[in-house]
Amino acid sequence: MKKRLWKTRAWKALGIVLMSITFLFLYTPIIVILTLSVNSSKRAYSFEQFTLQWYVDVFRDPSITGPIVNTISIAILSTIISTIVGTLFAIGIHSLQKKSRIRMMILNNVPVVNPDIVTGISLMIIFSLLSFTLGFTTVLFAHIFFSIPYVILNVMPRLKRLDPNMYEAALDLGCSRYEAMLKVILPNISTGIIAGGLMAFTMSIDDFVITYFTSGNEYMNVSTWLYAVLGRGQSFTPAAYAYNAMIFAITIAIILFINLKKEKKGKLA
Repeated sequence: MKKRLWKTRAWKALGIVLMSITFLFLYTPIIVILTLSVNSSKRAYSFEQFTLQWYVDVFRDPSITGPIVNTISIAILSTIISTIVGTLFAIGIHSLQKKSRIRMMILNNVPVVNPDIVTGISLMIIFSLLSFTLGFTTVLFAHIFFSIPYVILNVMPRLKRLDPNMYEAALDLGCSRYEAMLKVILPNISTGIIAGGLMAFTMSIDDFVITYFTSGNEYMNVSTWLYAVLGRGQSFTPAAYAYNAMIFAITIAIILFINLKKEKKGKLA
């Protein structure tokens, strides 16, 4: 009995240690960035005093405001377009016969499992063959391309749980095909659409590799700007830390909002 109790405690202690190490690896970089974002010193290895100057510079320093605007504008536009297109594609795939649906889902999953560097180089070659000038437009197309599969993967499970007779019932009750889609199908898959949109936004705002190969020399988002500055051996403004801290805070706020909303809905149910 004592031996079994000792083993149970040992496994529990090992689990706590492994969990602590995991959280340490995950959250140490975030804690470091949060600390540096309020450090008045521009040197990362020393902390002088608390300041919010770098948060002000996020909106005033021209060296970083341009890349931030590029990053956010691409993320928003690609999210809107890929969410609309991905939802329509998902509805179309769902309406196919089983074998055709499986084939289409396999094709959809290829860009997801494909390494980013392969996707980036492939898109760069395609844009070059089409004589596209690398810049805002090519980055937008690239982000839409790799975001659509994630939207489809989030919408498809909601479509599978949808009652197949709802669309026909809406038509029988006098709805046009457009009205049935707008008033019946879309509201019932809205959670999948929102999840797909959030995934597309996250993938876009976080991307470096594909953007690097499709942006050219003149257009930069935050990640490619940081890479270029560090590659030239230059020091960058600590406003970059503040920007990342703000993105982290917004992400946490969204997660808390969604969880609180689900908890509230669960209590009402």
